[in-house]
Amino acid sequence: MQIEDYNSFCASLPHTTHVVQWGGAHVWKVGGRVFAIAGWSKGDDLGITFKCSDITYEILKDEPGLRPAPYLASRGMKWLQRYGREIVDDAVLEGYLEESYRLVARGLTKRVRKELGLDET
Repeated sequence: MQIEDYNSFCASLPHTTHVVQWGGAHVWKVGGRVFAIAGWSKGDDLGITFKCSDITYEILKDEPGLRPAPYLASRGMKWLQRYGREIVDDAVLEGYLEESYRLVARGLTKRVRKELGLDET
């Protein structure tokens, strides 16, 4: 996934905002909270970091092309970083980005969810 594809996909999700910070990382947020980070790379593959469920984290954290997200995972947060396509191709990655968006949106306060028009589902 190229940075343009990543940004386009994240922009397609409702009520998202984009900022470039942390040394040039493309950070996507919903309700002011981060759900995806991209910008670092090893070789040709863009490093993309996303929040995931506890079970997804446990299953994928040691798979080729994935790792616990630097900084976030070391603080006990369930975030993964895809740095290669061995297990998670771009289509599958989009599904994980959607799930990260849902997890973060679900954690927003009721007031913010209502302001954004996000359903409880």
